[in-house]
Amino acid sequence: MNIDFGLDPEFSWYVVLLCISGAAMLSIAAAKGFEQSDGARVVSALAGAGFLGYGLYLGFIFEGDSYWMFFQAFFLPVLLVVNFVRSVVARRAERPRVKRD
Repeated sequence: MNIDFGLDPEFSWYVVLLCISGAAMLSIAAAKGFEQSDGARVVSALAGAGFLGYGLYLGFIFEGDSYWMFFQAFFLPVLLVVNFVRSVVARRAERPRVKRD
């Protein structure tokens, strides 16, 4: 395993954040029943699989000296989560309210 916070904390945190971001995006893509477009779900699934796969590769297989650091791994999940929350809120706002007397 290549994760060693004492030796290279920047690399280790990058690998951990890649895996968390990828898992979060895959979870958002798998969530059904919300007003999420098919395109948004596909983008979430592809980006999530890419980030999680690259994180696992760096964490367990990588043996080189240099690696690519994608700053999108930090911004894209935030944008996708915001889009997901907006779709959930919009769907709840569209629900008819039942009047209770």
